[in-house]
Amino acid sequence: MTALARSRGGWRFADDLDAMFAALAPIWPRLAGKRIFMTGGTGFIGRWMLEALRDADLRLGLGVGVVLLSRDPAGFAARVPHIAGHPGFRLMAGDVCDFAVPDGGFTHIVHAATDASAALNRHDPRRMFDTIVEGTRRALDMARDRAVERFLMLSSGAVYGAQPWDMTHVEEGWRGGPDCLDPMSAYGEGKRAAEMLCAIHARQFGLDMVNARIFALLGPLLSLDIHFAAGNFIRDALRGETVVVEGAGTAVRSYLYAADLAIWLWTMLIRGESGATYNVGSEEAVSIAELAHRVHRILGGAGVDILGQPDPGWNPGRYVPSTARIARDLGLRATVDLDEAIRRTAIWNGWQQ
Repeated sequence: MTALARSRGGWRFADDLDAMFAALAPIWPRLAGKRIFMTGGTGFIGRWMLEALRDADLRLGLGVGVVLLSRDPAGFAARVPHIAGHPGFRLMAGDVCDFAVPDGGFTHIVHAATDASAALNRHDPRRMFDTIVEGTRRALDMARDRAVERFLMLSSGAVYGAQPWDMTHVEEGWRGGPDCLDPMSAYGEGKRAAEMLCAIHARQFGLDMVNARIFALLGPLLSLDIHFAAGNFIRDALRGETVVVEGAGTAVRSYLYAADLAIWLWTMLIRGESGATYNVGSEEAVSIAELAHRVHRILGGAGVDILGQPDPGWNPGRYVPSTARIARDLGLRATVDLDEAIRRTAIWNGWQQ
């Protein structure tokens, strides 16, 4: 049995592949014979996008080509051989800030490369900022020089900065922003600058681009040992340990399931309105303390401990999008709720009900 065939508790990864294919089947043929350049494809988001595309190619024979930029192609190929070895998919070694543009024409660019490490944002914010901005500039220059049909920019809800507590769901037109005098805003300000570069290329060079502002995510393939609270809580519960909330747990988040994420992003690339910006996330808001208790209720563990320490992150407040625009324009809605997202993520990581 391969990793992708894992089946426990009545859910299999193949179920998500089926759901993604069913949602995207009417528009997948528009990518037949296309050639895509992707940065950041070895991360959580890119991996889900590639899983969906590979599955569609196997079912429909799209003949789509993908060149995937990676700083460690050999490592990715060892971890995910079915993606790396898929016909038409090719790994290319390089850094997003100074990669050599590959030969041949490209019809689409998916720019997902960024370093969202909380540690990097805290200890080397200049590198964080430069990677986002210079990497986007490099990808945009390639898009201009190769006259691509469409450029998909993966931005972040961090561009809104601190969401007011009385704003339940932030809309794309809100004109807030990060604190430009606080280095902890390097990630959000970097994404804002990257979006500006995209807007400049659209107006000055006629680039057809679509922008995704992505909020918090959850699902199989997510590492449980990095800085994402939901993953850390699931890890603790699966180990039978106490689910620990280091802060007060008052920050509010929402979590879009990864299969929904992939559906939304491919739909944006294929038929999103040119120049449009869409929030990509769930509207199901939950405090971090409530999330910890929910994980404990679903998965077990030794209880919940809220330490009440100062929150070191860039946003100790509310971080919940309005998805009215993407629902209206593209007919997209979240289909997997938070409880089920927790359950499927835990099953993927070995949990048996």
